Amino acid sequence: MFTGSETTVTALIMLVAIGVLAWGFKRARPYGKLGILAWLQSVVLTVPWLLFFGLMAVGIYINIVGIIFLLVASVGLYIFLGKRLRAAGQDAILQERATKRLNEEQESVEPHQPDQQASVNADHSTELPNDNNPVTTQATPIPDQDLKSIQGIFGIDTFFTTETIPYQEGVIFKGNMRGTDPEQVYSRLSANLKERYSDEYRLFLVEGPEGKPVVIVLPSSNDPQPTTLSQKILALVLLVATIATSLEAVGLLLNFDLFKNPERFAQVLPISAGIWAFLLLHELGHWWQARRYQVRMSLPFFIPSGQIGSFGAITRFESLLPNRSALFDISLAGPVAGGIVSLVMLIMGLMLSHQGSIFQVPTQFFQSSVLVGSIARLFLGSSLQASIVDVHPLTIVGWLGLVVTALNLMPAGQLDGGRIVQAIYGRKIARRTTIATLIVLGIVALVNSANPLIFYWVLVILFLQRSPERPSLNEITEPDDTRAILALLVLFLMVSTLIPLNPGLAGRLGIGG
Repeated sequence: MFTGSETTVTALIMLVAIGVLAWGFKRARPYGKLGILAWLQSVVLTVPWLLFFGLMAVGIYINIVGIIFLLVASVGLYIFLGKRLRAAGQDAILQERATKRLNEEQESVEPHQPDQQASVNADHSTELPNDNNPVTTQATPIPDQDLKSIQGIFGIDTFFTTETIPYQEGVIFKGNMRGTDPEQVYSRLSANLKERYSDEYRLFLVEGPEGKPVVIVLPSSNDPQPTTLSQKILALVLLVATIATSLEAVGLLLNFDLFKNPERFAQVLPISAGIWAFLLLHELGHWWQARRYQVRMSLPFFIPSGQIGSFGAITRFESLLPNRSALFDISLAGPVAGGIVSLVMLIMGLMLSHQGSIFQVPTQFFQSSVLVGSIARLFLGSSLQASIVDVHPLTIVGWLGLVVTALNLMPAGQLDGGRIVQAIYGRKIARRTTIATLIVLGIVALVNSANPLIFYWVLVILFLQRSPERPSLNEITEPDDTRAILALLVLFLMVSTLIPLNPGLAGRLGIGG
């Protein structure tokens, strides 16, 4: 069983998750069948987590076969509900189109009322001579001549505009999107805009406050700005600091202070190189996918850590993202690259471990993570029942890499996990998961005040990474089911890496006396 503090934390997390599901059901009910199907998809993604960690809290451990079964069942139900949701959505669209067509035919038969039309026009300060967009609420920052030309990119077969609203340096076009493929609509609109103004303006297709697609046009001067010289210098300083802290952290693992014993540099270099390897591969993963989508990224701003060398790096996008799938692929590539190499290091380290290996760690080391403890049990077997276990250095490096990867996968703000959640579920859900993550971390920090690492991450998210990523150019088109499944998998691995084994369950697994 869990200790008192662990039980409290687990119970609070479970209550928060159940509360979120109940709140989601309340929000989904007004949308009828579509809302309930979308809510059921959220339930299908959440239940395996609640079941796994709820059973673990009462001392029941689900083996790897059971975990795979849960994931496969969850994925199958998610795909099935997704198909039902899309079919119901198509029916709703066809019904809406038929209703609009009938209303338009009725309006064409009825005589126009001049007095009524005059009163409608009087409600708006400016009327533009474009039949496709007859009204504007007030003067917009975009010059009138440009605005009239921009209005000409719309049509009854792409996006029929009904209202123009000033927004920041640009304008919002409200209306009705024609067609069922947002990607096709966006491509045609953006191509028309580019043909008229090259790269002077950017077109965004996003969801408005009423849940309907709207088009936003902004000047390209509003694009993300490139890294300044001072920021590049800061990135270099942080890189040097990270190299120094990783060398020092490895020295402390080897029971000496490198700064006081610089002649022992050769001893810390191999393990430090392993840390640099997963950090570098993480950033190369981001860069690889960003290059695929022709997205520019800033230099990585590494976060030095005296405890484990580094907590990873903060990067920002220096150009606009084409769609949410690009956001997902770029955000996922880093953790996948760094996580795979860390997992390989961990497994190789466990395979090379033997009596007399360089590191002697207490058994509690393997109780600090469900994932690491389960993998170690497969390779080390009964040796984990001793109080001290001899392990190869790669075991330590792999474990550190998995921890850094998992921390960056927390679903908050502009962390990799936050960006993944935003890509799959949208900006509203991303904001809520950020708040939920901060609440959970705050509770854990209060319960486990002896570990400053958790409070440190609360500050990092709160002051540096709390805001969601800016919208992509096409925010309407959702990533496919395969990406949603991958998101579920990496978030599950994140939780299983950061959640510790309780002593009772660890004892049943043969980890510890």
